[in-house]
Amino acid sequence: MAYPVSYSIQRPEQYDRLTVLVRIILVLPQYFLLFGFPFVIFSGVLGSGSAGLLQLLNYVSFTAVIELLVFIAWFAILFTGRFPQSFLGFCLMIFRWEQNVIAYFLLLAAPYPPFGNGPYPLELQIQPPEQHNRLTTFFRAILVIPHAVVLTFLGLAAMIVTVIAWFAILFTGQYPASMYDFVVGVARWSARVAAYEFLFVDEYPPFSLSGEAGPALGAADGLAPA
Repeated sequence: MAYPVSYSIQRPEQYDRLTVLVRIILVLPQYFLLFGFPFVIFSGVLGSGSAGLLQLLNYVSFTAVIELLVFIAWFAILFTGRFPQSFLGFCLMIFRWEQNVIAYFLLLAAPYPPFGNGPYPLELQIQPPEQHNRLTTFFRAILVIPHAVVLTFLGLAAMIVTVIAWFAILFTGQYPASMYDFVVGVARWSARVAAYEFLFVDEYPPFSLSGEAGPALGAADGLAPA
């Protein structure tokens, strides 16, 4: 059976080298909204007077909202076996937004991602279960540890490859295909694990970069866009 999280994206034929050059700057507004102000990065150059406010902004983000809702949903699943539907749609929307921004930052997509919902080259689909396994939900934070360890090293490798690809794009306008496929695989693996950790799915994620473990299915097959 296909894994209930599918992640696919096509390598752009050509990039705008100027937007690639300043990609890290262009992504900042969306990064602040989704993940908060990176206080740790700027703490050394900020004055003590503004440090308190900026540190608070580090915890104000859509990701923090998702984490709070998932924490509440964790209790709901333990008692009812279900993820509250009133939370699920919002959480999936923010999750897709996050994945779009990550794909843009990693140079996997050329167009600027929309703020919130909107069409994007990244095809991300998630099929939440109607009934959750309460036992695996209870131990979810422990179950993801093996993936977290592997993804730590894969993520580091993906960032090194992304830096190399950044230079390649600036000189040639193209992302080398083999490098692109590797980074997509890491992003796919990470998205599956994140969806599992956020309780969107119950099936344990595969230790795989391949898209074959989760092919994109049509709406008729019951997959809901994230």
